[in-house]
Amino acid sequence: MRATRPNAALPTAGLIVVAVLLAAAPAASAQIPGLTPAAPGAGQSQAPPATVEARTTPEQDADIARRLREIYDTVDGLGEVRVTVHAGVVSLSGDVLTESARDQALGLARQIRGVVEVEDSIHRVRDVRRRLGTATARLRDSALDLVAELPLLAVALVLFVLFWWLGRWVGSLDRPFRRLAPNRFLRDLLAQALRTAVVLLGAILALEVLDATALVAAVAGAAGLAGLAIGFAFRDLVENYIASVLLSLRQPFLPGDLVVIEGHEGKVVRLNSRATILITLDGNHVRIPNAQVFKGVILNYTRNPRRRFDFTVGVGVDADLAAALALALDTVGDLDGVLAEPPPQGWIDELGDSNVLLHLFAWIDQRDTEWAKARGEAIRRVKVAFDDAGIAMPEPIFNVRLEQRREAEAAAAKEARAATPGAFPGAAGDQETADLSADTHLDREVAEERAAEGDLLNAEAPVE
Repeated sequence: MRATRPNAALPTAGLIVVAVLLAAAPAASAQIPGLTPAAPGAGQSQAPPATVEARTTPEQDADIARRLREIYDTVDGLGEVRVTVHAGVVSLSGDVLTESARDQALGLARQIRGVVEVEDSIHRVRDVRRRLGTATARLRDSALDLVAELPLLAVALVLFVLFWWLGRWVGSLDRPFRRLAPNRFLRDLLAQALRTAVVLLGAILALEVLDATALVAAVAGAAGLAGLAIGFAFRDLVENYIASVLLSLRQPFLPGDLVVIEGHEGKVVRLNSRATILITLDGNHVRIPNAQVFKGVILNYTRNPRRRFDFTVGVGVDADLAAALALALDTVGDLDGVLAEPPPQGWIDELGDSNVLLHLFAWIDQRDTEWAKARGEAIRRVKVAFDDAGIAMPEPIFNVRLEQRREAEAAAAKEARAATPGAFPGAAGDQETADLSADTHLDREVAEERAAEGDLLNAEAPVE
């Protein structure tokens, strides 16, 4: 009978349990405070601790230093800068003459690939001799460059002068602009715009020869901003200029017209780019801004040659009003210069306490007859006619007290005029020789001033 052996799986299971316990022992000991795990035996292996890898190697540092030295040797003013590189950190030292050179050295170092940090130890030299020497060298180089550029400068200058002369010649042409714009002011604007365009073209070509066309954009931008600022600052001036353009296109008056503009009465002397100049009936000059003229109310007496004058005369309440009115109309109608069509008119205007007011109207031609003279002469003749007819023109206060005296005086005056005709104002001869001609002394002054200086008004242009 064969003996039975113990189960072979038991030792195998025990070995597995022991191995698991041994593997878990270091982890358990690490979790117990104050317990340090045992050092590994000779047969055990351990992973190396984590380390920070350097960004650059010595070879890379040397390459960075070499590249920076080559760059500094090439750039003017950085030849004395010393370079030290360690672990990607660049240390700069040495001397420079200006602060801009220092900033340039630091900026170039930061642009090199692989540079971690840049340390600045550069010293700015303040030695007078070195700085003067450097400035002298730069001035000498600039002078040599200028001498080398003199032929190009001469060509550019000749080109600009040629276009400037061409612009003036084109702007002086009158026939082409007269066909484009009959208005003188618009012709001047077109000529000036074309002349400016030709001169600007010459300036651009001259800058192109000098390879300085980038300056044009800068100047144009600055001019645009300056124009905007000037427009806001001189808003009234720009408004007057625009109004002058509009007034010259559709003229509301002509030179020599008698006008009233915003309460200012006078004859038009000229219209310029800023104001309208009038000469008053007293001989004084009035300058009215064109913006105010364009927006204001304009009364033009000269536009219609016929003009009406009127006046009132008072007669006594006991007078025959119909006969007095007819006598006044006949007297005014017989006045030289008074137009027969439309005929003189009149009516009873007001009934007062001591008199009755008659309102008379008559028309004249301003080209032949002066308005103020005709009105004054009509008043004088009506007064004489009423005196001759015995029609009283009483004062409101002294009506009753002076009635008999006035009648006696009127009768005596009538007898004296009948005895010596032509010796008294209002006689027939005196009435025939009264000067009612138009006053032209202001017209002569206007013509003299306009002959001395032109303006924007044109007698051939359309008038509103």
